[in-house]
Amino acid sequence: MKIIKNECEQMPKDECMNDEDILNDIMLSEKNISNSYSVAINEMSNKYLYKEVMSIFEDTKDMARDIYNLMFSKGWYSITQEDEKNIEKSYTKYSNKLSELS
Repeated sequence: MKIIKNECEQMPKDECMNDEDILNDIMLSEKNISNSYSVAINEMSNKYLYKEVMSIFEDTKDMARDIYNLMFSKGWYSITQEDEKNIEKSYTKYSNKLSELS
């Protein structure tokens, strides 16, 4: 498998949090916040409140994406390119499950 990433910007490792540590912490917080908003949105009965919280939810998702892009550009986040055979295998598996439901 091929790992896709940018050149890693080295940060000093000491007892204090560096930029990478801070962004990792913020990213984790954004993920947790958006998960909580998602649950709340699903359980909202008030249409006005739903729209307001949905707007905030979208903002948190946008912020998480911006943080991800920044971390990726600095080489602090990487992704692994999946083998085409594994993708096809998963596609077939879930296509078969979907057809069973019909």
